[in-house]
Amino acid sequence: MFTATLVLTALGFSLGGLLGYAAKLISVGEENSVSDEIEAMLPGSQCGQCGFPGCRPAAEAIASGEADVTCCPPGGRSLVESLADLLGIDINSIGATAAPMLARIDESLCTGCTRCYKVCPTDAIVGATKQIHAVINRACTGCSKCLDACPEDCISLSPEAVDLNSWHWPKPQLV
Repeated sequence: MFTATLVLTALGFSLGGLLGYAAKLISVGEENSVSDEIEAMLPGSQCGQCGFPGCRPAAEAIASGEADVTCCPPGGRSLVESLADLLGIDINSIGATAAPMLARIDESLCTGCTRCYKVCPTDAIVGATKQIHAVINRACTGCSKCLDACPEDCISLSPEAVDLNSWHWPKPQLV
């Protein structure tokens, strides 16, 4: 009994040491901290509006300069300003950015077919079969996938309401 315990303990230590050595030998290295910071700033909804399959590839592209800081429509102007500040880009050189859009459902036309909330990547649409659906504004990214799926054309996109986080002082016009 004592011998079996001793053998298993020795086997555990030796295999643990081999695994630790293999982890050091095969390590990938440190990740780019700038792309980690950019990914933390992005909405994280994986909506694909930027042209990338998710927020991590978009963050890596922004950090390497392959993508513009304005590539994320759900982030809006505040995200663009934060990214420009992080990357040291002059905010005046960026120009205008599109306002974030939100889906709106016209309840008088909604038949409750459930096609819209099946395609929503952020689960922003709630409802039940043959009942009216509603959009949770905080979760909606304005990706327009629900527009394509709705057979009743009861969904429309409208600009997000201006609040303290999305409002910015307009650049004065030179006369």
